[in-house]
Amino acid sequence: MSALDLRDVSVSYNGTRAIDGLRLSVRKGTWLGLVGPNGAGKTTILRSIAGLAPFEGVITLEGASLSSLPRRSVARAIAYVPQRPVIPPGVTVADYVMLGRTPHISYLGSEGRRDRGVVAAVMDRLELAAFASRALGSLSGGEVQRAVLARALSQEASILLLDEPTSALDVGRAQEVLELVDDLRKEDDLTVVSAMHDLILAGHFPERLVMVDRGRAVVSGSAAEVLTAPIIRRFYRASVRVVEEPGGAISVIPTREAASARERV
Repeated sequence: MSALDLRDVSVSYNGTRAIDGLRLSVRKGTWLGLVGPNGAGKTTILRSIAGLAPFEGVITLEGASLSSLPRRSVARAIAYVPQRPVIPPGVTVADYVMLGRTPHISYLGSEGRRDRGVVAAVMDRLELAAFASRALGSLSGGEVQRAVLARALSQEASILLLDEPTSALDVGRAQEVLELVDDLRKEDDLTVVSAMHDLILAGHFPERLVMVDRGRAVVSGSAAEVLTAPIIRRFYRASVRVVEEPGGAISVIPTREAASARERV
């Protein structure tokens, strides 16, 4: 069953096409990774799916047109974690995670027993219960990232959009966050779509990748099919060595040829 479909989706900013006739389909409960060079349009794709960027074409959520759904319904179905989320340093972790319940609370209402229960369960699951009364500004980068993810999960959405979720983390914390996302996906049948800068992580976590270039999906398939040395050279202008790990994961290792080639240009 398809959780998400994009048909001929285009987005323009000041007359310039950021996304051009994009077609994507994401099966329910799977993880799709968007890769591609800087400026390729990965963030714009996520913002379009989240209903935050005006688009031409059709986006459907489990068969329902995104354009026909009320904003509150979209927020209940899709949780979006931007690359640089707003982090109010003085807000406590518990209050910040509770913000994820906003789509479920009436405009003039306040959180109820169920909302508090959902937040408590999510924080416990992400090992944040001990930080409930701590200010966000007092947490480490990895702890803040978990709080951001907890806020998204407290929406109880079926689709999770992640824009460069590990860009500010060291390799250990990055792996920890993505392992957690993958565990939650399997346990809760979440559909995950992530824009990913790190090709090693992209080769290990998503089940399927789409290479985006100039707003178009140019290559799609497994990590082994998308992260090949010729494809990476073509779209990233980089020289790499690609290693297939046990279990089918792909590791992309830069080589010095890229530096030499730049010197000759």
